[in-house]
Amino acid sequence: MNGKFFLDTNLFIYSFEGAPSAKSSQATELIRQAIVTRKGVVSYQVVQEFFNVALRRFDNPMHIEDAEQYLAMVFRPLLAVSSSLALYYEALEVFRRYGISWYDALIVAAALEARCAILYSEDLQDGQKIADVEIRNPFR
Repeated sequence: MNGKFFLDTNLFIYSFEGAPSAKSSQATELIRQAIVTRKGVVSYQVVQEFFNVALRRFDNPMHIEDAEQYLAMVFRPLLAVSSSLALYYEALEVFRRYGISWYDALIVAAALEARCAILYSEDLQDGQKIADVEIRNPFR
């Protein structure tokens, strides 16, 4: 196994919580490990979802300059899966087979495409195995 792991959007959002918490600490550490080990992966969907929240919904929305820096320093080394017909077909199969939401199916399909062993997310069932990817809730 290559040891790669996929980080869902919620980890990036939690890493920006105002007051320090167990979730923000755990999320920040996983993101750090992802970059340092070069084993972390995200998809374009994660980047899009994060910036949708960070630029509009944070209590103190992220400034464009900060977003540009975050994109370059954090997302650039992790970004490995882009949208494609193959990704959508895989997501449709995951959606049909496992009955999860469309957006979660896209995340799982991206983790599968990147050949990740683990998908860190709190949005899916902890310990569930979908094809070759194990879902882990990093906050348990």
